Amino acid sequence: MNTSQGTRGKPAGPGLRSVQEAVARALGEHLPGGVRTGELDRDGRALRWVEAGRGGAVPVVLIAGAGTSALTWSAVLPELARYGRVVAYDRAGLGASEPERSTAPTLNGQLADLAALVRHLDAGPALLVGHSWGGQLSQLLAWQRPELVAGQVLVDPAHEEFQPRSIQVAEAVLNRLWLYRLRLYRTALSPTSPEPEEPLARAEAAVIAHRHQRRALLAELGLTAAAVPEIRRRRAGAPPTEAPLVVLSATRGLPRAMRVRWTALQAGVARSAVRGTHGTVLGAGHAIQADRPQAVVSAVREVADRARYFLKD
Repeated sequence: MNTSQGTRGKPAGPGLRSVQEAVARALGEHLPGGVRTGELDRDGRALRWVEAGRGGAVPVVLIAGAGTSALTWSAVLPELARYGRVVAYDRAGLGASEPERSTAPTLNGQLADLAALVRHLDAGPALLVGHSWGGQLSQLLAWQRPELVAGQVLVDPAHEEFQPRSIQVAEAVLNRLWLYRLRLYRTALSPTSPEPEEPLARAEAAVIAHRHQRRALLAELGLTAAAVPEIRRRRAGAPPTEAPLVVLSATRGLPRAMRVRWTALQAGVARSAVRGTHGTVLGAGHAIQADRPQAVVSAVREVADRARYFLKD
């Protein structure tokens, strides 16, 4: 079910609609009610998402890490949908969302899209769940538009003061990974090879099948580094976040000294909030939502309960 129409009466990108449908099938495989699709006109381009569940204290909006799509939430979305409405969207150019017409992604553009999505849900402020770069976008929106944010769960969030060489190496590995997946996708499309049978495998191939998706991935990785001075400036001028906030830190995947420093910065984010708490997730790498999905689900439920009372204050 689409929650809105195509952009300005034009075809809303049949190729990207098929990407959205592939993602919906993959994420809805274990949900009795399936997954709904939605899109929003953003000045002639479609911002798309998938959603599941209904009701709940506040809607939950899932914000993926740099260069990734709604699929990054495949392990947590079905569980969260048991408790209320949950939305996983793709930023411009990634996954099923149409790219910007002529410009590379910008910090303000990504924040404007996120704010527009929350307003479009028409259910009051949302609970934002952001992984890595998505965690920084969540914080930035809370500073800029606090009335749109009922609470936050930051999943091993990126931080502008932690940009070591190892992270750049990790990004290079990610680039190789999507190139490998692209080769798999092209093989799947060859006349002599069948399509991947698993819905998740099909969706993973679909979200990097278009050239603009791969360009957007690289451009967004560049944005995360280029935006450091601006994020630093905004953090310095931001008032303490009042909405409930939980920060989850990974424990694996980096040399101990680097992990300790990153975790300390993340703990500082929690301390800077009026209602902030911080916890580490044992045995989890950077993608906590994949390694320990129940930790993310529990944090979302905790913040949702706290947000209910916060909104009544």
